[in-house]
Amino acid sequence: MITEKKGFSINGFAVALIILPIYISLTIYLLSNNIVKAAGVLMVLSNVFLFFGFFMVQPNQGRVMTFFGSYVGTVKETGLRWTIPFFMRKTVSLRIRNFESAQIKVNDNQGNPIEIATIVVWSVSDTAEAVFEVDDYESYVTIQSESALRIMASSFPYDPSDDAAAEVALRSHPVEIGDRLKEEVQERLGKAGITVHEARISHLAYAPEIASAMLQRQQASAVIAARSKIVDGAVGMVEMALDRLKNDGVVELDEERKAVMVSNLLVVLCSDKHAQPVVNAGSLY
Repeated sequence: MITEKKGFSINGFAVALIILPIYISLTIYLLSNNIVKAAGVLMVLSNVFLFFGFFMVQPNQGRVMTFFGSYVGTVKETGLRWTIPFFMRKTVSLRIRNFESAQIKVNDNQGNPIEIATIVVWSVSDTAEAVFEVDDYESYVTIQSESALRIMASSFPYDPSDDAAAEVALRSHPVEIGDRLKEEVQERLGKAGITVHEARISHLAYAPEIASAMLQRQQASAVIAARSKIVDGAVGMVEMALDRLKNDGVVELDEERKAVMVSNLLVVLCSDKHAQPVVNAGSLY
Protein backbone atom coordinates (compact mmCIF):
# COMPACT_ATOMS: atom_id res chain seq x y z
CA MET A 1 0.00 0.00 0.00
CA ILE A 2 1.30 3.44 -0.95
CA THR A 3 1.16 5.97 1.87
CA GLU A 4 1.64 9.70 1.77
CA LYS A 5 5.06 11.27 2.26
CA LYS A 6 6.43 14.78 1.95
CA GLY A 7 7.70 15.67 -1.50
CA PHE A 8 10.66 17.84 -2.40
CA SER A 9 9.91 21.50 -3.08
CA ILE A 10 11.36 24.89 -2.18
CA ASN A 11 9.95 28.38 -1.97
CA GLY A 12 9.23 29.59 -5.49
CA PHE A 13 9.90 33.22 -4.65
CA ALA A 14 13.40 32.37 -3.45
CA VAL A 15 14.10 30.65 -6.75
CA ALA A 16 12.61 33.48 -8.79
CA LEU A 17 14.38 36.32 -6.94
CA ILE A 18 17.76 34.76 -6.05
CA ILE A 19 18.67 31.69 -8.06
CA LEU A 20 17.25 32.67 -11.45
CA PRO A 21 18.91 36.13 -11.62
CA ILE A 22 22.29 34.55 -10.91
CA TYR A 23 21.63 31.84 -13.46
CA ILE A 24 20.50 34.33 -16.11
CA SER A 25 23.52 36.58 -15.47
CA LEU A 26 25.83 33.61 -15.95
CA THR A 27 24.05 32.74 -19.20
CA ILE A 28 24.45 36.27 -20.56
CA TYR A 29 28.14 36.22 -19.69
CA LEU A 30 28.67 32.92 -21.50
CA LEU A 31 26.82 34.11 -24.58
CA SER A 32 28.90 37.30 -24.74
CA ASN A 33 32.10 35.26 -24.67
CA ASN A 34 32.74 33.67 -28.06
CA ILE A 35 34.87 30.94 -26.58
CA VAL A 36 32.03 29.42 -24.51
CA LYS A 37 29.08 30.45 -26.66
CA ALA A 38 27.93 26.82 -27.00
CA ALA A 39 27.76 26.56 -23.23
CA GLY A 40 25.70 29.75 -23.20
CA VAL A 41 23.17 28.19 -25.56
CA LEU A 42 22.86 25.22 -23.24
CA MET A 43 22.34 27.61 -20.34
CA VAL A 44 19.50 29.33 -22.23
CA LEU A 45 17.76 25.99 -22.75
CA SER A 46 18.24 25.08 -19.09
CA ASN A 47 16.77 28.46 -18.07
CA VAL A 48 13.62 27.71 -20.02
CA PHE A 49 13.52 24.25 -18.53
CA LEU A 50 13.75 25.63 -14.97
CA PHE A 51 10.56 27.63 -15.45
CA PHE A 52 8.59 24.37 -15.73
CA GLY A 53 9.44 23.63 -12.09
CA PHE A 54 7.22 26.43 -10.77
CA PHE A 55 3.73 25.55 -9.53
CA MET A 56 1.08 26.99 -7.21
CA VAL A 57 -0.51 25.28 -4.20
CA GLN A 58 -3.84 26.69 -3.03
CA PRO A 59 -5.00 26.47 0.62
CA ASN A 60 -6.31 23.01 1.53
CA GLN A 61 -4.88 21.47 -1.61
CA GLY A 62 -2.08 19.02 -2.23
CA ARG A 63 0.11 18.27 -5.24
CA VAL A 64 0.90 14.59 -5.74
CA MET A 65 4.22 14.26 -7.60
CA THR A 66 5.45 11.32 -9.65
CA PHE A 67 8.72 10.72 -11.45
CA PHE A 68 8.39 8.44 -14.47
CA GLY A 69 5.55 6.52 -12.83
CA SER A 70 7.05 6.40 -9.31
CA TYR A 71 5.46 8.29 -6.43
CA VAL A 72 7.97 10.76 -4.97
CA GLY A 73 5.85 12.72 -2.50
CA THR A 74 3.09 15.24 -1.87
CA VAL A 75 3.49 18.98 -1.44
CA LYS A 76 0.96 20.69 0.88
CA GLU A 77 2.79 23.97 1.56
CA THR A 78 0.70 26.78 0.13
CA GLY A 79 1.93 29.49 -2.22
CA LEU A 80 4.42 29.52 -5.08
CA ARG A 81 6.66 26.46 -4.99
CA TRP A 82 9.45 25.07 -7.15
CA THR A 83 10.48 21.46 -7.65
CA ILE A 84 12.40 19.37 -10.13
CA PRO A 85 10.80 20.01 -13.55
CA PHE A 86 10.77 16.30 -14.37
CA PHE A 87 8.20 15.70 -11.63
CA MET A 88 4.62 15.32 -12.84
CA ARG A 89 2.15 17.05 -10.50
CA LYS A 90 -1.54 16.26 -9.87
CA THR A 91 -3.81 18.46 -7.76
CA VAL A 92 -5.87 16.82 -5.01
CA SER A 93 -8.36 18.82 -2.94
CA LEU A 94 -8.14 18.40 0.84
CA ARG A 95 -11.28 20.43 1.52
CA ILE A 96 -14.33 18.98 3.27
CA ARG A 97 -17.02 17.89 0.84
CA ASN A 98 -20.63 16.71 1.04
CA PHE A 99 -22.11 13.76 -0.77
CA GLU A 100 -25.86 13.15 -0.82
CA SER A 101 -26.90 9.76 -2.08
CA ALA A 102 -29.94 9.05 -4.18
CA GLN A 103 -33.03 7.58 -2.53
CA ILE A 104 -32.63 3.82 -2.61
CA LYS A 105 -35.16 1.10 -1.77
CA VAL A 106 -34.08 -1.56 0.70
CA ASN A 107 -35.74 -3.97 3.14
CA ASP A 108 -35.22 -3.41 6.86
CA ASN A 109 -34.44 -6.37 9.13
CA GLN A 110 -38.18 -7.14 9.39
CA GLY A 111 -38.57 -7.35 5.63
CA ASN A 112 -40.46 -4.05 5.20
CA PRO A 113 -39.49 -2.14 2.03
CA ILE A 114 -38.31 1.37 2.85
CA GLU A 115 -36.80 4.33 1.01
CA ILE A 116 -33.64 5.80 2.50
CA ALA A 117 -30.92 8.32 1.60
CA THR A 118 -27.87 9.69 3.37
CA ILE A 119 -25.52 12.67 3.51
CA VAL A 120 -21.82 11.89 3.99
CA VAL A 121 -19.31 14.61 4.95
CA TRP A 122 -15.81 13.57 3.90
CA SER A 123 -12.35 14.78 2.96
CA VAL A 124 -9.11 13.34 1.62
CA SER A 125 -6.61 12.69 4.41
CA ASP A 126 -3.99 10.65 2.51
CA THR A 127 -3.40 11.93 -1.02
CA ALA A 128 -1.24 8.98 -2.07
CA GLU A 129 -3.89 6.41 -1.19
CA ALA A 130 -6.63 8.48 -2.81
CA VAL A 131 -4.74 8.74 -6.11
CA PHE A 132 -3.00 5.36 -6.34
CA GLU A 133 -5.10 2.86 -4.34
CA VAL A 134 -8.37 3.43 -6.25
CA ASP A 135 -9.07 4.40 -9.84
CA ASP A 136 -11.40 7.33 -9.07
CA TYR A 137 -11.77 8.22 -5.40
CA GLU A 138 -14.83 10.46 -5.91
CA SER A 139 -16.72 7.66 -7.67
CA TYR A 140 -15.47 5.28 -4.96
CA VAL A 141 -17.06 7.48 -2.29
CA THR A 142 -20.40 7.44 -4.10
CA ILE A 143 -20.61 3.68 -4.64
CA GLN A 144 -19.24 2.59 -1.26
CA SER A 145 -21.44 5.04 0.68
CA GLU A 146 -24.58 3.65 -0.94
CA SER A 147 -23.37 0.10 -0.31
CA ALA A 148 -22.77 0.86 3.38
CA LEU A 149 -26.20 2.49 3.60
CA ARG A 150 -27.90 -0.64 2.24
CA ILE A 151 -26.14 -2.92 4.71
CA MET A 152 -26.83 -0.62 7.66
CA ALA A 153 -30.53 -0.16 6.79
CA SER A 154 -31.06 -3.92 6.49
CA SER A 155 -29.62 -4.42 10.00
CA PHE A 156 -32.26 -2.38 11.88
CA PRO A 157 -36.05 -2.14 11.90
CA TYR A 158 -37.83 0.97 10.69
CA ASP A 159 -39.74 1.30 14.00
CA PRO A 160 -39.02 -0.36 17.36
CA SER A 161 -41.33 -3.24 18.19
CA ASP A 162 -44.00 -2.77 20.86
CA ASP A 163 -42.32 -5.16 23.31
CA ALA A 164 -38.81 -3.70 22.96
CA ALA A 165 -38.85 -0.02 23.75
CA ALA A 166 -35.05 0.15 23.98
CA GLU A 167 -34.51 -1.46 20.57
CA VAL A 168 -32.46 0.70 18.18
CA ALA A 169 -34.55 1.58 15.13
CA LEU A 170 -33.99 3.75 12.08
CA ARG A 171 -36.71 6.27 12.88
CA SER A 172 -36.47 6.48 16.67
CA HIS A 173 -32.66 6.54 17.17
CA PRO A 174 -31.10 8.97 14.64
CA VAL A 175 -27.89 9.52 16.65
CA GLU A 176 -27.10 5.82 17.08
CA ILE A 177 -27.98 5.10 13.47
CA GLY A 178 -25.78 7.97 12.28
CA ASP A 179 -22.82 6.68 14.29
CA ARG A 180 -23.30 3.17 12.93
CA LEU A 181 -23.56 4.49 9.38
CA LYS A 182 -20.39 6.55 9.84
CA GLU A 183 -18.51 3.43 10.97
CA GLU A 184 -19.79 1.43 8.00
CA VAL A 185 -18.77 4.13 5.51
CA GLN A 186 -15.39 4.80 7.14
CA GLU A 187 -14.53 1.10 7.07
CA ARG A 188 -14.91 1.11 3.30
CA LEU A 189 -13.39 4.50 2.49
CA GLY A 190 -10.40 4.24 4.83
CA LYS A 191 -8.43 2.19 2.31
CA ALA A 192 -8.76 5.08 -0.18
CA GLY A 193 -7.22 7.64 2.18
CA ILE A 194 -10.57 9.29 2.97
CA THR A 195 -11.82 10.42 6.38
CA VAL A 196 -15.57 10.47 7.07
CA HIS A 197 -16.47 13.38 9.38
CA GLU A 198 -20.22 12.78 9.58
CA ALA A 199 -22.90 10.53 8.13
CA ARG A 200 -26.61 11.18 8.65
CA ILE A 201 -29.85 9.91 7.13
CA SER A 202 -31.44 12.63 4.98
CA HIS A 203 -34.57 10.75 3.88
CA LEU A 204 -36.45 7.88 5.51
CA ALA A 205 -39.92 6.61 4.62
CA TYR A 206 -41.83 3.44 3.92
CA ALA A 207 -42.02 2.41 0.30
CA PRO A 208 -45.21 3.63 -1.45
CA GLU A 209 -46.71 0.14 -1.72
CA ILE A 210 -46.93 -0.28 2.07
CA ALA A 211 -46.96 3.35 3.23
CA SER A 212 -50.76 3.48 3.62
CA ALA A 213 -50.94 0.27 5.66
CA MET A 214 -48.05 1.33 7.89
CA LEU A 215 -49.67 4.71 8.47
CA GLN A 216 -52.83 2.98 9.72
CA ARG A 217 -50.67 0.83 11.98
CA GLN A 218 -48.95 3.88 13.45
CA GLN A 219 -52.28 5.60 13.97
CA ALA A 220 -53.69 2.53 15.71
CA SER A 221 -50.64 2.34 17.98
CA ALA A 222 -51.06 6.02 18.87
CA VAL A 223 -54.75 5.55 19.68
CA ILE A 224 -54.03 2.50 21.86
CA ALA A 225 -51.30 4.34 23.73
CA ALA A 226 -53.59 7.33 24.33
CA ARG A 227 -56.45 5.13 25.52
CA SER A 228 -54.13 3.30 27.87
CA LYS A 229 -53.13 6.56 29.53
CA ILE A 230 -56.78 7.65 29.75
CA VAL A 231 -57.81 4.39 31.41
CA ASP A 232 -54.91 4.56 33.90
CA GLY A 233 -55.92 8.09 34.82
CA ALA A 234 -59.62 7.22 35.09
CA VAL A 235 -58.96 4.27 37.40
CA GLY A 236 -56.85 6.47 39.64
CA MET A 237 -59.57 9.13 39.77
CA VAL A 238 -62.23 6.53 40.65
CA GLU A 239 -60.07 5.13 43.44
CA MET A 240 -59.48 8.62 44.79
CA ALA A 241 -63.22 9.44 44.65
CA LEU A 242 -64.20 6.28 46.53
CA ASP A 243 -61.53 6.86 49.16
CA ARG A 244 -62.59 10.47 49.68
CA LEU A 245 -66.27 9.53 50.07
CA LYS A 246 -65.38 6.85 52.57
CA ASN A 247 -62.87 8.89 54.59
CA ASP A 248 -65.06 12.01 54.73
CA GLY A 249 -68.14 9.97 55.65
CA VAL A 250 -70.25 11.60 52.95
CA VAL A 251 -72.15 8.46 52.05
CA GLU A 252 -71.93 4.74 52.71
CA LEU A 253 -72.13 2.61 49.56
CA ASP A 254 -72.55 -1.12 49.36
CA GLU A 255 -70.68 -3.18 46.81
CA GLU A 256 -73.48 -3.01 44.25
CA ARG A 257 -73.69 0.79 44.42
CA LYS A 258 -69.89 1.06 44.27
CA ALA A 259 -69.92 -1.01 41.10
CA VAL A 260 -72.59 1.26 39.56
CA MET A 261 -70.63 4.36 40.55
CA VAL A 262 -67.38 2.97 39.17
CA SER A 263 -69.11 2.05 35.92
CA ASN A 264 -70.62 5.52 35.54
CA LEU A 265 -67.36 7.32 36.33
CA LEU A 266 -65.37 5.18 33.91
CA VAL A 267 -67.90 5.83 31.15
CA VAL A 268 -67.71 9.58 31.76
CA LEU A 269 -63.92 9.72 32.05
CA CYS A 270 -63.03 7.31 29.24
CA SER A 271 -65.62 8.35 26.67
CA ASP A 272 -64.40 10.36 23.67
CA LYS A 273 -67.72 12.28 23.70
CA HIS A 274 -69.39 14.38 26.38
CA ALA A 275 -71.66 12.31 28.64
CA GLN A 276 -75.32 13.33 29.02
CA PRO A 277 -76.14 13.64 32.74
CA VAL A 278 -79.30 12.02 34.18
CA VAL A 279 -80.73 13.55 37.34
CA ASN A 280 -82.26 11.04 39.75
CA ALA A 281 -85.09 12.77 41.65
CA GLY A 282 -86.00 9.71 43.68
CA SER A 283 -84.38 8.09 46.66
CA LEU A 284 -80.97 6.46 46.57
CA TYR A 285 -82.60 2.99 46.72
